[in-house]
Amino acid sequence: MSFFSRLLGTAPDPRDAVRPLWHRVVELAREPSFYADCNVADSVGGRFDLITAVLCTVMVRVEASEMRAQSALLAELFVEDMDGQLREFGVNDVVVGKRMGKLMSVLGGRLGAYRSALVGQDREKLIAAVSRNVTFSEGSDEAAASQKVADKLLSLSSRLAEFDDEQVLKASDIW
Repeated sequence: MSFFSRLLGTAPDPRDAVRPLWHRVVELAREPSFYADCNVADSVGGRFDLITAVLCTVMVRVEASEMRAQSALLAELFVEDMDGQLREFGVNDVVVGKRMGKLMSVLGGRLGAYRSALVGQDREKLIAAVSRNVTFSEGSDEAAASQKVADKLLSLSSRLAEFDDEQVLKASDIW
């Protein structure tokens, strides 16, 4: 890609290749069973927690392949989406940058916690990570809810492992 193509915006956006996967991450995080069966709080915080949990699960799969660069592109789409959401909530330009820095820090921390559990398929470690990083509905049994969410993430991880890189990027053909 030439300097002028980048400057003038005439080159295709490299994130377009992973955009279907990002949209599928968001769809999975909005799956009603997370809220109804697993008692994740149906709130801004609870939805953010699930998006990061599902995104981390997908990123661990992507990082384990030849698609490491796509993992960074997924993170960029996360940032773009969260930036838009903050602006939609009325957060002003001065504060958006600070909040985005915090959100990226949160994503990095959660990715580390989920990665170590998912790579080894360590259910107990994943339950502990979910317990620390997911907001549950008030009055719910958080231990049982954490187990249910962890099991769903492990199932997603196992399903993702069944597909080749191209299928994972297409996202619509799988899971």
